Amino acid sequence: MTQFSDLGLSQPVLQALDLKGYSTPTPIQQQAIPPVLEGRDLLGIAQTGTGKTAAFMLPSIDRLRESDNRIPFKSCRMLVLAPTRELATQIATSAKDYGALAGLKVQVIVGGTSVNKDRNKLHRGTDILIATPGRLLDLVDQKAFNLSGVEVLVLDEADQMLDLGFIHALRRINQLVPQERQTLFFSATMPKQIKELVSGYCNDPVQVSVTPAATTAERIEQFLFMVQADEKQALLELILSGRHKVPGEFERVLIFARTKHGADRVVKKLGQRGIEANAIHGNKSQPQRQRALDEFRRGKVGILVATDVAARGIDIPGVSHVLNYDLPNVPEQYVHRIGRTARAGKDGIAIAFCAEDERAYLKDIQRNTDAEFDRLDLPENFRAVVEGVGPTKPPPRGATRVSKKKVRPKPFGGRPGGGNPDGAPKRKPKQKHQARKGRPGGRPGGNPGGGRQGGNRRRGSRPRSAAG
Repeated sequence: MTQFSDLGLSQPVLQALDLKGYSTPTPIQQQAIPPVLEGRDLLGIAQTGTGKTAAFMLPSIDRLRESDNRIPFKSCRMLVLAPTRELATQIATSAKDYGALAGLKVQVIVGGTSVNKDRNKLHRGTDILIATPGRLLDLVDQKAFNLSGVEVLVLDEADQMLDLGFIHALRRINQLVPQERQTLFFSATMPKQIKELVSGYCNDPVQVSVTPAATTAERIEQFLFMVQADEKQALLELILSGRHKVPGEFERVLIFARTKHGADRVVKKLGQRGIEANAIHGNKSQPQRQRALDEFRRGKVGILVATDVAARGIDIPGVSHVLNYDLPNVPEQYVHRIGRTARAGKDGIAIAFCAEDERAYLKDIQRNTDAEFDRLDLPENFRAVVEGVGPTKPPPRGATRVSKKKVRPKPFGGRPGGGNPDGAPKRKPKQKHQARKGRPGGRPGGNPGGGRQGGNRRRGSRPRSAAG
């Protein structure tokens, strides 16, 4: 059996692997590490969870450590591009672990965090930088960072970067980095755009591939509910509350929704039923996303509802179930979603909800991924159950609502006497002065004369009599 020590890695890197308890490389690590150590460009076709990060990070750390080049000012020696904040953070953690004994400086910059902090920590440069494309170009445009010192360029999950609309950013970055560099390119699929991108980035790359891009994991049992779209929430609540039994014991449950609004809506309705869950999607700030992931990883909150932003690169141990609340319209995305379970040699369970308008998506998934589903039955009298667990409907129009807030009757008219129906004022007007005895006049409702108090007389004139 091949060991890491057989691949030509240096002693500091091997010691760091020993500290992590790693001794046997995965298939992609066996294929990728030797050519990367030789300085060759690499094209790797592999899904998440196959050990890609170590495949490019271990040999790159070795090459950087052995080089005499210094950290460039406001630049980096190795640049790793990742499509999502979570994946970038995860890669940075691995880089720090693997390079702990190599003395290399590692930094990570992602969107949703303070730009000023990023400027400060990159001012003197770094050995290894892991970044999302948008934030990286923001700093370049501000003249706070440059790519002139890049010796190794890594594109991880390139197909997802295209899905997220980073194609123009990637082309621009390719123009900013030195032409004399090593490029390591990783993607789970190889559509036409990826092939074109590879030709622009890589120079005669060595191609390695592990497992076809569109096959589902063998250790994942896949189940299917055929359910109406308006019944999905009720079915989800029954399953998570234990009122309808499904295969497996819940440990951590990852639920995928198609839209950001849909993910928030699922979390809100679960909360109304006393089922605690967090949401993670592109509209959440980076601290919110990180907090949700940390609580899910620690088991503090056992349910996480996500959009496809979390489908790749999020290595969360102990995910027992993946629930596809909405089926994806891209078959490969289904593979990435359910790949969040059955990690580290464990088994996992994937459950899909399919509504009438999603049947075409289901057929595409079955045709392109060879997925085989076991059909699960809905609960008995499910429609009646739905009526019982569904959200409370608002009362019909015209129905009387009971309000705890006291409401004062609206006045029927203006002043004077316009407050209450009987014509009386709502409250007695405040009088600034009391009428003097023998001096009629004043405001209405004040002195008997009906005029202004004291009259409008000039100094020295005598007051009029009441008779006028």
